[in-house]
This record gives sequence, C-alpha cells and structure tokens, in this order.
Amino acid sequence: MIVEGVAEKPVFTEADEAFMRRALALAAQGAVLGEVPVGAVLVSVDGEILGEGYNQPILAHDPTAHAEVVAIRAAAAQVQNYRLEDTTLYVTLEPCTMCVGALVHARIGRVVFAAAEPKAGSLVSARRLLESGYYNHVFRFEGGLLAGEAGQMLSGFFRARREAARQRAEP
Repeated sequence: MIVEGVAEKPVFTEADEAFMRRALALAAQGAVLGEVPVGAVLVSVDGEILGEGYNQPILAHDPTAHAEVVAIRAAAAQVQNYRLEDTTLYVTLEPCTMCVGALVHARIGRVVFAAAEPKAGSLVSARRLLESGYYNHVFRFEGGLLAGEAGQMLSGFFRARREAARQRAEP
C-alpha cells in the first residue's frame, strides 16, 4: 500500500529500531503496572528524545492517557510549544482515532508503529483517517517495525489477563 508517498515496504534505519526498542521497553513497564502494553517515544529531527510514555489511563484515571498522548504532552512541555513539527513518533501499536487526532494537531512529521491494530487502528487497519482529505495536516507513517515483538507482548498480556479472570471465576 502507498499512502502519502510512503512505500509498501518501508526501509527502517538502525536509529528507527533503537527508538522502537525504547518504546517496547516503555510498553513493558506499563504492562508491569497493569496497563495495556503500549509505549511511545517522540524524537526530534536531530535524534533527541523529546517525550516518551506508556499507556496509563488506569493509573492516571485519564481515558486520554494513551502512550502517544503522554509522549506528546511531555515533548510539548519540554520544548514549550504545542507544535512538534519535524518530529518522529515511535509507537508499539497503530494509533487509535483519538491519537491520530492528537498527532495531527501537534503537527508530528512522521509516525513509525510496530503492530497493526485491527479493531481500533486508524492509519491502516479499521480506519484510514489520513486518507479522508479532511485534515489540514497529514503526517508520513510506516508500520511493521518490530511488529512481532510488539504483537507477542500484547498477546501475552491479554492471555495472562484472561487466565487471571478465569482463575478468579473458579470456585
């Protein structure tokens, strides 16, 4: 698939992989705390980490505290600007509708995600929001970087959660 000039088989750099590994580490940190394991790292054009986060809607009592939003908030506070142009967001799961909206409003330049999200993904899966022509800013995106590792982490998390629920239900 080609969207906004993004090739079907993206070529990822060593830096891309390093930042995605950091996002995976953040996702694992969230999982330990009982959150769905999604991590995000927002990086400047010169390779400086501006913000990072993991899912924390349960811990923060905030339904908007997805990893992407947490990373955007941290970066915006660091650079003292709500516009984060010329940045790349690395995230372990394809962004949802809310997060795509936040990425558009922050003027993120590029998004690299690991695993696709067939139920709620809003770039290539359930919805393809950037193809709507509605947004005044469109970012480049590539998916699939370390998708296997991210997918295994998510599958393992939900498998463990189901098993715990079964054990609680047993007499």
